[in-house]
Formats: sequence, C-alpha cells, structure tokens
Amino acid sequence: MQIPTTIPQCLRELTEYANGLTERFSVADLRTRLEALDITVGDLAEYAISDENGYRRNLVYECEMADFLLIYWRSGQRSPIHNHAGSTCGFKVLRGTGVETVFDMTPCGQVVASQSTVMKEGYICAAQDSDIHQVSNLQAPGQDLVTLHIYSPPLRVMDQYSITGGPVERYQPMIFEHADGSGI
Repeated sequence: MQIPTTIPQCLRELTEYANGLTERFSVADLRTRLEALDITVGDLAEYAISDENGYRRNLVYECEMADFLLIYWRSGQRSPIHNHAGSTCGFKVLRGTGVETVFDMTPCGQVVASQSTVMKEGYICAAQDSDIHQVSNLQAPGQDLVTLHIYSPPLRVMDQYSITGGPVERYQPMIFEHADGSGI
C-alpha cells in the first residue's frame, strides 16, 4: 500500500476552506459543512485501516487549523470518556452504527452519563471544549464503524475521565499517520 500523496477529491473544497481559517471552526459551521459533505468510506478507502487492540485514528489531512482523521472502530472498541480541551470536534458516521454517550460533571467532580444516541450512517456530531462524551462501536463482531473526524485546531491534548471517579487525566491521543503496511 502506498502513502497517499494527494487530498481526496471529495475533501478538497473543505480542506481548502480549513487552510484559509485564521481561527477554529465554530460548532455550527463545522456541522453545516459536514452535513453538506458527500463522502463514503470508499472515497477514503486507502485510510480505512483498523487495529485489533483499539480504535485507530488515521490521519487523512492536516493544516494549521484542522486535522482530518478517518477513525476505524471494530466491534467492542470505544474512546475514553473525554472532552476536546480547546478544540472544536465534528464527525460524520460513514459506515456502521455507533453510540455516543454524553456525560455531565456532578457536584462531587465525577462524571455521570446523561444521554446516549444511536448514530447511524450519515449522523453528524459537533462539540467543543468541555463537552464530555464517549464514542463506542457496540455492534456485533464483524460489524465495523467508520467515522470522519475534523478537529479544529488539531486535538493534541484532551481531558480523560473515569466513570468510577478519580482524578481527571490529561491524555494525548495517538494519531497514526498513514503509512504503507509497516504495522504502525
């Protein structure tokens, strides 16, 4: 597999827009642009790489004000409970059905699940800063979830929470730069 060197056609207009930003996307703008985006997993097939050990964040495009990631979730995989600590995050479900669970902070400083949403293909989510959530693929084995995420500015650090309490931890999400089959 070769390293992709060009921006996929379906993302060119959006990546050009992101390159012109002088500040991060607003939640409303990112949601609107994702809703208008006509894209499939097939359009980004060369980035659709999974990992048996956890969900995989595949870098599609990056610029100063945004990262575009294709995230591949196998059955049973989920993100940590987290916020977006200074970034706007928007994503679109391209394949499968996921679950987003939103959490609220309680007066004692612990998080509690307040809402879960089943996310089918085409579903759009947009949030920023201190919005706390978790994304999960709870489908049967063999049923994958694939989502396109845009983080603006690029998400380099986020707060991670535990449902059982304990201190909030700073977390640096791992981004896999797309490479040939070297097994990153």
